[in-house]
Amino acid sequence: MVAREMLISHDNNETQVALLEDQELVELYIERPKRSVVGNVYLGKVSDVLPGMQAAFVDIGLEKNAFLYVDEVVAPEGVENVPKRDIQQLLKVGQQVMVQVIKDAMGTKGARVTTEISLPGRFLVLMPFSTFVGVSKKLPDEERERLHGIIDQHIPEGTGVIVRTVAQGATSRDLIGDLEFLLRLWKRVNHQSEDALAPEVIYTEMDLALRFVRDVFSDEFRRLIIDDKPTFDKVVSFLKKTSPQLVKRVLLHKERVPLFEQYRLQDAIDGALKRTVPLPNGGHLTIDRTEALIAVDVNTGKFVGKRNLEDTILRTNLEAADEVVRQLRLRDLGGIIVVDFIDMEEAGNKALLLQRLGAALDRDRTKTRMSDVSRLGLVEITRKNVTDGLYNVLTEVCPHCGGEGRVVSRQTRRIAAERRMRSILRNGKSDAYLFGLNPETFQLVTEPGLNVAASLRAELGRQVTIVPDNDVAPTEVRVLIEGRTGIFSRRSFASR
Repeated sequence: MVAREMLISHDNNETQVALLEDQELVELYIERPKRSVVGNVYLGKVSDVLPGMQAAFVDIGLEKNAFLYVDEVVAPEGVENVPKRDIQQLLKVGQQVMVQVIKDAMGTKGARVTTEISLPGRFLVLMPFSTFVGVSKKLPDEERERLHGIIDQHIPEGTGVIVRTVAQGATSRDLIGDLEFLLRLWKRVNHQSEDALAPEVIYTEMDLALRFVRDVFSDEFRRLIIDDKPTFDKVVSFLKKTSPQLVKRVLLHKERVPLFEQYRLQDAIDGALKRTVPLPNGGHLTIDRTEALIAVDVNTGKFVGKRNLEDTILRTNLEAADEVVRQLRLRDLGGIIVVDFIDMEEAGNKALLLQRLGAALDRDRTKTRMSDVSRLGLVEITRKNVTDGLYNVLTEVCPHCGGEGRVVSRQTRRIAAERRMRSILRNGKSDAYLFGLNPETFQLVTEPGLNVAASLRAELGRQVTIVPDNDVAPTEVRVLIEGRTGIFSRRSFASR
């Protein structure tokens, strides 16, 4: 049985929610002033309809227009036999439409939205435009039948409901109370949409702390520890109304040592930003992100095993299976993930690997799919992509390498600077030039045995002086002064 804990840390800068399994960090979510808009409902205005993509762009008041695919559009009420895959029959430019964000804006892409509104409660998810009634498949069959029997009697006609996993053990009163709350909420949202003027937000999802308490915190968690008194009071108040039996598991952190520091989480957080992840036996993973997919390579590293090669490879792969899934959850990686496990000869070992990987993925709350092991030892995993992920929250693109992870080599910089100065001298009309170079580049062109200024003087017959300049980028050359021969000397600018 996995021992689960939830930690919530809040200050003026950010809110952090950490999920631990057997005291190991497996998920971390961070919300800063520019918070996620997933779950928010907007009254938007269609700005463009693209029949070639079967999609539309909707202005919802954010920096970038939202993307609405045809399969996410609910046919207008009272309209039958609408071609579901003809976006032009469903939406018109300038039309006002109620949409809900299902995926935050990422990179150059705007948020992704749907007109299939869903309002989550503690035990239920209300779907006003659906007639589907279902119960979480993660619950036992007997419990699913019980919950379905309770809720099916109270759902208004033409309304859909999903009973969530946290509803396990909930009473009839719990479920009906949650349903009545969601119906009242939908009535307010619908009424507000009638009075709003697009683009306008008409429903805002809960903040990160309450959202995770509502969606995740359950009897499976030993405890929830919060280090901020107002957040603690807010969470306790919410649980008293929805799940009073869980209130006793919520604790206020009062120690002088910060909560995350006490649980020694910083090393795990720092590790989630690194390309290489060590395995317990001495092997390691290498994780590379590309535009199309995420590639994970498994290596034995320092692990040499004790029995034979196949056993060494199997043990490394099994450890890697657990760590791969932990890293997917911790980094919140989505899209296509290709894992290059070490090749194994025995079919039984491949089956053990898939079993181990599947069991780890079963603990992931995010929807995933997994392929069999290919002949090359590759396993493909698809994971729903909702947020930017921990990597993009905690880091930003390097201004020097532009996100490539590499910088121009020293020799390339020296050659580029020399070439740029030569071009300026050839095309310029002045007799003397004072060039400013980045201090590091200046060191490259003035190394012992290399006098670029002297060679340029000899080659082009111009007076050339080079000085370091902190305001110049590593690959740039700046003309500080130009004029007649003798108007400046190298000594005049030695202290620059």
